[in-house]
Amino acid sequence: MSATPSPKRIALLQAARERILVLDGAMGTMIQDLQFDEAAFRGKRFANFHRDVRGNNDLLILTQPQVIEDIHAAYLRAGADIVATNTFSSTSIAQSAAFAFRVSKMVSTRSRSAPPSRRPSTCSK
Repeated sequence: MSATPSPKRIALLQAARERILVLDGAMGTMIQDLQFDEAAFRGKRFANFHRDVRGNNDLLILTQPQVIEDIHAAYLRAGADIVATNTFSSTSIAQSAAFAFRVSKMVSTRSRSAPPSRRPSTCSK
């Protein structure tokens, strides 16, 4: 027995039949342009963490969620139909033992953090 597709999935598939959909751009470049220092990457949550975390862009969904949401919103305003999660290296291997226990939190936080009005799967173009 197959599951009934969600309205968002139906809307996305319909939009894809009608036109080429645009995926967001270079998330890492947008983050690097902010020139965050070590303290910004750590945020309050990891202020006393035992090693440097600067450059760990995936960590920002936990320490700077508004910044990630703002970048995604900018891509949507620019015409993107789909924004991807900021979880390029949110794997236990990439995060090593230091953050492996937080990987599932990074992924689940990003995938549900966009407010409904900014979620691209509605394909309202």
